[in-house]
Amino acid sequence: MYRTLHVPVDNSDHSNAAIDLALGIGKAFGASLIGSHVYAAKLHDVRFKQMEFTLPDEYKEEEELEKQRKIHDALIARGLHLISDSYLDQMETRCNEQGLAFERRHFDGRNFEALVNDLRSSPCDLVVLGALGMGAVKDSLVGSVCERVLRRTSGDTLVVRDLEATPATPGRIVATLDGSPASWGGVAAALALGKALSREVEVVAVADASRPEDALLASHLSVAADLARREGVEATTTLLSGSVRAALSAHLAAQRPWLVVAGRTGLDGVAGGEPGSTAEYLVRHSPSNVLLAGRTFDPATASSADAAA
Repeated sequence: MYRTLHVPVDNSDHSNAAIDLALGIGKAFGASLIGSHVYAAKLHDVRFKQMEFTLPDEYKEEEELEKQRKIHDALIARGLHLISDSYLDQMETRCNEQGLAFERRHFDGRNFEALVNDLRSSPCDLVVLGALGMGAVKDSLVGSVCERVLRRTSGDTLVVRDLEATPATPGRIVATLDGSPASWGGVAAALALGKALSREVEVVAVADASRPEDALLASHLSVAADLARREGVEATTTLLSGSVRAALSAHLAAQRPWLVVAGRTGLDGVAGGEPGSTAEYLVRHSPSNVLLAGRTFDPATASSADAAA
C-alpha cells in the first residue's frame, strides 16, 4: 500500500519521531523513503540587503557591496546546505541500517511552499509530518507548516502528535467511519496498516439522532467487520452516540490508540479538498498520532486490496 514515504525533517522532536514511525512503516511495507529539508538562504539575502545601510562607508560603494553580497550569499547557502545535509545524513544512516532505499531532497525557500510544490509535482504514497517543528510556540497544538501542508495537498498524511508512540509501542489502530468514500478510504488504510504491522484495528462510528443518515452506520460497521475478516485482520467495531467530536474525544482519551485514521473529508466534503472539520479537530486534539486518508474506497465494488494499490 505504502511504497514511498516522504518525511520532512528539521531536527525537532516531532520530526525525529516522524522518522522513527516512517522507518517502522517503511520496513513493514518494504517501502522507499524520501527525506527533505527546507532552508531559507534567500531570506538571509533579503535581510542582508536590508542591513546594508549599517555597513561602514568603505563598504557602501556599489562594486564593494556587490562583492560582499556574493560572499554573504555563498557562505549562507553553503552553511545552510551543510546543516540540511547533517539532518538528512542521520535519516539515511538509519534507512541503510534497515535496508530501505533513501532519497534526499533540499529546497531553498519558504518551508510549506517548497514542501507543497514538491508533493504536487512528485506525489508519494504517504507523508509523515511532525505536528510541530523547531519554531513551535508554547501550547501550540499544530504548527503552521503542518496546517498549511494539510490544506494544500490531498494525499495520505500521518501527522505525528504523540512523541511516545514509537514503532515498538503497543496499541491498536482506530479508524473513524461515517460512510463517506474518504472515511472508507481511511478504513482500508487502517486495515492495511493493521495487517502489515500486526496491530488490532477498531472501526468506530458515531450516531447522532439529529442526522437521519446515521441510521445506516450499524450496517456500515458490519461491512467493515466483514472486510477485516476477508483481509485476515483482527478487528472490532464500536458504535458511539452523541455529537461526533465529543464522542470521539471521550473514546480516544479512554482508549489512547497507537494511531487514529480518518478520511480527509466527510459526507459533505469535496474529494481532494481541504480537510473537513472532524479531520481538523482530530489533528488538533487527538491524544494519538493521526493519519488523514486522501484516498477513497467503495466497499460495495472493491476489496481493501484495491484501495491499497
